[in-house]
Amino acid sequence: MNRLLPRLILFILLLAAALWGALYQSTWRPADREAVEPLCSTTDRPALLKPGQAVKVMTWNVQYLAGKRYVFWYERLDGSGPDERPSAEDLAFNLDEVVRVIRDEQPDLVLLQELGDGARDTGYQNQLALLQERLADLYPCSTQAFNWKAEFVPHPRIWGSVGLKLATLSRYRIDSAERLQLPLHPSTPLVRLFQPRPALLVSYLPLQGGGRLALINTQQYTPEPDPETLRQQTAATAALLDRLERSGTPWLIGGDFSLLPLGQYPRLDEQQRVGYLPDSPLHLLWDKYPMIPSNAEAGGIERSLWLTYWPNDPQISGPDRTLDYLIHSPSLRRLEAGVRQGDTLQISDHLPLLARLQLPAHP
Repeated sequence: MNRLLPRLILFILLLAAALWGALYQSTWRPADREAVEPLCSTTDRPALLKPGQAVKVMTWNVQYLAGKRYVFWYERLDGSGPDERPSAEDLAFNLDEVVRVIRDEQPDLVLLQELGDGARDTGYQNQLALLQERLADLYPCSTQAFNWKAEFVPHPRIWGSVGLKLATLSRYRIDSAERLQLPLHPSTPLVRLFQPRPALLVSYLPLQGGGRLALINTQQYTPEPDPETLRQQTAATAALLDRLERSGTPWLIGGDFSLLPLGQYPRLDEQQRVGYLPDSPLHLLWDKYPMIPSNAEAGGIERSLWLTYWPNDPQISGPDRTLDYLIHSPSLRRLEAGVRQGDTLQISDHLPLLARLQLPAHP
């Protein structure tokens, strides 16, 4: 028996190592920087952006087309939300609604967050493909990048595949794109294999006469309240914007930053402040660059017009905070902007933010 025990322990260790190796190899582990292949129609060559033209842009976290009739398990801090997945009927209805709003607004550039792809809880839909089937006449070019992807997550409320992505739709030609990994929430090596991996999806649109516009789509995120990781993600985003600005490349970023503007923290109930800081890390961006909405708008007398998030919490009767923004190079000029609220409240827990911006003319 004494001679067999070391062999048994060795066998168990080797088996555990083999299982860990197989698990490690089967999970999604993107590089910090990866090229993304733009998809553009080959039937009609997409037009080029022109220096000095005005463009309309929309950013919208569509919450994997789930709608507002649920309180999902992860939406309560203790994981006790009663719902695990939306119905097929709600998914179909909200697909129609997202298409309706986009067609009505006719933005030139669309930045979407939380589109499902291959996830068990959305019936394994490729939601970007479903949208493109309905919007192909408007947007010949697109790029996409996953924020979360796993063939199987052994969480009792998931117990299956996950897939959420960023997607950018464009009327204009996209020549190249890349996915840039943002800092991750600290966790054990095993948990990290399955957790979301928020990123920047950077699409480069060529301009007539030379140069290009950098169009950036993002969703900053942590799987549990973690202001420090959100600060690190914002700092990484600021570093990219600083590099683009130094190089003379005009840029525009939009998305769900999961951060409050100046003045909204004290207006939230104490239980709703979890995960936020009184000194928002978003100041790393607004201190240097124009932000839509501005702090004056988001915290002023008409601040209700700029609210973009309505938590799936039965105690909250409507949108109560701003988490979605468009931030741009000072070389772009804001023409108009607003949040579409009235007829979008039941489509997602986020509302679409829109703006018209004028691109810089060549010097």
